[in-house]
Amino acid sequence: MTATTDAPRTARSKPSDAAIDSFAVPTWMDRVGGWQYRHPRAAIKLGNFDTRMAAEAIEDIAITAPIYVAGLARSGTTILLELLAEHPTVATHRYRDFPPVFTPWLWDRWLARVPQNSETATERAHGDGIAVTSQSPEAFEEVLWMAFFERIHDSTHSNVLDAQTRNPEFEQFYRDHIRKLLAIRKRQRYAAKGNYNLMRLQYLQSLFSDACFVLPVRDPVWHIASLMKQQTLFEAGESAHPRALEHMRRVGHFEFGLDRRPIHTGDDDAVDHIQQLWNDGQEVEGWAHYWAMIYADVDQRLSSDKQLSDATLVIRYEDLCGDSQAVLERFYAHCGLETDPATIEQAASRLRLPGYYKPAFSDAELARIREITGPVAARFGYT
Repeated sequence: MTATTDAPRTARSKPSDAAIDSFAVPTWMDRVGGWQYRHPRAAIKLGNFDTRMAAEAIEDIAITAPIYVAGLARSGTTILLELLAEHPTVATHRYRDFPPVFTPWLWDRWLARVPQNSETATERAHGDGIAVTSQSPEAFEEVLWMAFFERIHDSTHSNVLDAQTRNPEFEQFYRDHIRKLLAIRKRQRYAAKGNYNLMRLQYLQSLFSDACFVLPVRDPVWHIASLMKQQTLFEAGESAHPRALEHMRRVGHFEFGLDRRPIHTGDDDAVDHIQQLWNDGQEVEGWAHYWAMIYADVDQRLSSDKQLSDATLVIRYEDLCGDSQAVLERFYAHCGLETDPATIEQAASRLRLPGYYKPAFSDAELARIREITGPVAARFGYT
């Protein structure tokens, strides 16, 4: 799942031309995705029509223990989503589902009637060694959240949705959408990767009392190095391919790039400070404060809510890659997914710490990262 090289680049290396070119967005996707983004109410109406067309197929489908993988970007969420998607009972969104995310039933009917070209897996735009096709799992439900919650990515306003949040229209639409995906994939369990769901854990649990949550966390030094590498890549890719910037906005991907937006945990001062550090070019310190803010919030939510804590498995990225079999056994058991030893062994064999880049921090920067993140990191077993 990760590529290794004999000469890994540092987290501050200039992106390759091939990596930048991977940000090109096809014209048809730009136009369809753009219309959908500009007309959310029309997209919702189409989605409701799609549900009526699927009514007979989904009438007996129940949503049982949906699985949510959420973490700050670059913490291992994609790896975990891929493992879930390979399980024979699990349905996820796929790359092929975008742009028409609102109408999965009709889109699937259409795709079944048109010739499908053979595909070769290619490395995704992140340049992290993960190769994908149109059938690969991906995080696209954010498109739905943005249509129903207007300020959900407003960094001047709290992005938290808690147990008291109510949006009946969204909740019905969302349930119907999940049921359609289960029917299309002929699976029994729904799984989603959504980094922003870190701010919605209690709301999701209020919708699905049996939901399972998996939250990866990563050593802040390596995590920040990876985040900075992605920021450099996305800035270059979006500058070279302006459509890519609009595409990232349309899919709800604000973690990196020219329109980078910090998740607002409800702490105005902390978010303003992070934004100012980034604006001043203090990337290392800005990311360190961001990491600490996000995971302090996660820790507080888990420690103050026993029901949520019981439904949540925290996975350290280093343990996932270094003690894979034991961690995967806990992962599948927590999610209530039956597996056999051969499956776990095969999955574990694909996991390893990244070898395609390394941090390039000075001693002073390393000390500053540890100073800022240390108290929070210690809560997750990092010393």
